[in-house]
Amino acid sequence: MTSLFILLQESADPAGGGYFQFIFFIGIIAIFYFFMIRPQQKKAKEEKKFRESMEKGDKVISIGGIHGVVEAIDDDSVLVKVDQSTKLRFEKSALKSPAAPAPAK
Repeated sequence: MTSLFILLQESADPAGGGYFQFIFFIGIIAIFYFFMIRPQQKKAKEEKKFRESMEKGDKVISIGGIHGVVEAIDDDSVLVKVDQSTKLRFEKSALKSPAAPAPAK
């Protein structure tokens, strides 16, 4: 019984585990890329495109949750009309997305 156990230990290839660990490590990196890094880059690209294509009259939402309509656009700032007589100036980076249209009743 002991000699069989010793023979089985000797026949195991200790170098074979290195390939499996390498492939496992590459798989973990691929998972991180496709589930964490790539979607983040895609979202950042869409937000940049939104900020560059902003025009007067667009409905926007700030990162603080303030809804409004774009009144004027400067180089790095945007004047947003929040109410009839209230206008706020935001940095372009503080506007996260276009406001979704109101649902039909």
